[in-house]
Amino acid sequence: MNLWKSNEFLSHTFLARLQLLMRKAGHSRSDWISPICILILSCFSLAFIYSAQNYSGGKQWPIQIGWIIMGTGLYLAVSLINYKIYLENAHMLYIFSIILVLLLWTPLGIKVHGCLRWVNLGISHIQPSEGAKIATLIMAASILERSKIGNIRESFKVLLKVIGVFTPPIILIFLQPDLGSCLVFTPMLFSLLYASKLSMRFFVTVFILFILLMGLVVYDIVGYKEFIQKNNVSATRGSYETQALLPLKDYQRDRLLGFAAPEVLDPKGIGKSWNLRQSLISIGSGGLFGKGHNNGTQAKLGYLPQSVAHNDFIFSVLGEEIGFVGGSLVILIYGILIGNGIRIATLARDRFGMLLALGVSVVLMVHVFVNIGMTIGLMPITGIPLPFLSYGGSFILSCCVSQGLIQSVYRFRRNFT
Repeated sequence: MNLWKSNEFLSHTFLARLQLLMRKAGHSRSDWISPICILILSCFSLAFIYSAQNYSGGKQWPIQIGWIIMGTGLYLAVSLINYKIYLENAHMLYIFSIILVLLLWTPLGIKVHGCLRWVNLGISHIQPSEGAKIATLIMAASILERSKIGNIRESFKVLLKVIGVFTPPIILIFLQPDLGSCLVFTPMLFSLLYASKLSMRFFVTVFILFILLMGLVVYDIVGYKEFIQKNNVSATRGSYETQALLPLKDYQRDRLLGFAAPEVLDPKGIGKSWNLRQSLISIGSGGLFGKGHNNGTQAKLGYLPQSVAHNDFIFSVLGEEIGFVGGSLVILIYGILIGNGIRIATLARDRFGMLLALGVSVVLMVHVFVNIGMTIGLMPITGIPLPFLSYGGSFILSCCVSQGLIQSVYRFRRNFT
C-alpha cells in the first residue's frame, strides 16, 4: 500500500511538473520552431552554395555567411520591437520603399541583362523590390486593421484602398521588368482579403476575371508559338511585342513557351530550355540518397550554369547531391516553417498581427512552391529565389526581416510589459 501511494505521489508530481512546463512554454516570449528551421536552411545554403561554386573558385559562400550574420541581427532587432510600432509607422515605411524603387530610374540604378533591379548605394547593391514586398504587406495590413468590413459598400471602399496600396509597387516592379516578383503580390493580396472576410462575391468575380486573363495569356502564347514557327526568331527579336495584346517582353514569353512547348522554342535543348533540362538531369541523377556533398557533376562540370546554380537553381544542386530523401527533408522544413507562421497568425491578439504573420507565410509559400516547381518542370522559370537557400543579400535580409515580424507577433501576442 505504501509503495502504491508512493508511486501515485510520484506520478502526480510528474504530471504536475509536466503541466507546469507546458504552461510556461505556452507563455514563452519566444518561438523556437521558426529560428531552428531558419538555422537548418541557412546551413544547407552555405553547404550547397559552396558546392555549386567550388568548381569555378567562386567566393559566394563566404559572402553568404556575412549576409546571414546581418540577417540574424535584423531578425533579432525586428522581433524585439512590438509589431504595433509598424502599424503606427506603416505610411512612412511604405513611402520610403516606393522611393527606393523609384531610385532605379536614377543614375543609381543598375541594369543587368536588360533588367533594372538594383540600386547602387556605394558600399553595396540592394534590390528595392524586396523591401517593397514587406512595406506593402505592412501598409495593407494596417488599412485592414483600421477599416470596418461589413456590407458591400464598406467592403468596396476597403478593397479600393488596398488595391491602391498594391498597384504602385506592382507597376514599378513590372516595369523593371521583374515578372517573378510581381507574381508574389497577388497571393499576398488575396490571402489578406480572404482573412479579413471580404465579401465572397469579390472572390467569385476575381476568379472569373482570372480565367479570362489566363485565356488571354494562352492566346498570346499560341500566337507567339506560331510567330516563331514562321520566322527566324533570333533575327526578329522584339518584333512580336509590337503586335501582341499583352504587355510582355519576348524573353518572358520565352519562359512561358519553354514551359508549355520547349520543343518549339528550343528543339535541340541547347538554348532557352538549357537551364531547365540540366536542372531535371541534376535532380533526376541524384536518385534516392544523392551523390554526396560536393560530388555533383552538373554544376561542377558547368552544365548547370554558374550564373544560376547558386541562386535560382540551388535546389537542383541540392537534389543531385542529397537526393530525393534530402530534398524531401528540405521541403518538410519549409512546411514546418510555413505551418508555424500560420499557427502564430491564429495566436495573434489582433487583426494586424494575424495579417502580418499570414502575409509573410503566404509569400514564403509562393517562393518555395514556384522555385522548386520550376526546377522540376512543374512551373515556368520566373527567377524567384528559394528563401534562406539561394544566394543573395537583399533577399536574405528581407526573409529575415519577414520572419522577424512573425516572431514579434508571437512575442507580443499578449499584453506583456
